[in-house]
Amino acid sequence: MKSGARLEGKVALVTGAAGGQGEAEARLFASEGAKVVLGDVLDDNGRRVAAAIGDAACYCHHDVASEESWTRFVAAASERFGAPDVLVNNAGILRIAPIASMSLEEYRRVIDVNQIGCFLGMRAVIPAMAGKGGGVIVNISSTGGLQGIAGLSAYVSSKFAIRGLTRTAAIELGPLGIRVNAICPGGIDTAMGRGDDFGDVGTSAVFAGMPIPRIGRPDEVARAALFLASDEASYCTGAELLVDGGMLAGPSWGRT
Repeated sequence: MKSGARLEGKVALVTGAAGGQGEAEARLFASEGAKVVLGDVLDDNGRRVAAAIGDAACYCHHDVASEESWTRFVAAASERFGAPDVLVNNAGILRIAPIASMSLEEYRRVIDVNQIGCFLGMRAVIPAMAGKGGGVIVNISSTGGLQGIAGLSAYVSSKFAIRGLTRTAAIELGPLGIRVNAICPGGIDTAMGRGDDFGDVGTSAVFAGMPIPRIGRPDEVARAALFLASDEASYCTGAELLVDGGMLAGPSWGRT
């Protein structure tokens, strides 16, 4: 396969694509030959990214927590470019509060976007992908889906759940030719990852002590998503790919 054509002829849906990891994924997928449909609730940013990509992309307002919005999103994508071959469930939010003070409303909101949104997205594309003889779903979990993090009970719960959804979907959808995998990013330099709640996270001791001593970049997650979406990962399903700079490899005690 020639360089720049790893997704030639594919139609890809990317949620949370108005910035950060989703924007990086959309741009990279288009550069590799895909037609990309960007979904988000941040309309101005989403339209800007789609316009910058050009004719290979379009933007649709899309609330991943809404079943009706998923129906419209998949229909709009199919009408514009054809039935989807790839879905990246990238959209996500977090709320920081200890369990004792987190409201039920805030907890449920994170679950609705991160976990329910992922479930609804997978369910929404199954008929179209099965009708084409197969497809690929990439779900964005987190290192927070592999360990507890104080103050992030809702986020961690949702990201653990995404890992379980991914494995279950891989089993159920394999006979339909649909591969389902997850990516577990560590700290990534995005608006959410470098928000006011975290301060100057990029230079914190958390990253300085890791095997790769820096915060990650959105394009590094995008390249992992590209691999899983492409035919190069044709024998990968139900897998979890860490993109964390070695964060979870083990403690850094005694590092010189």
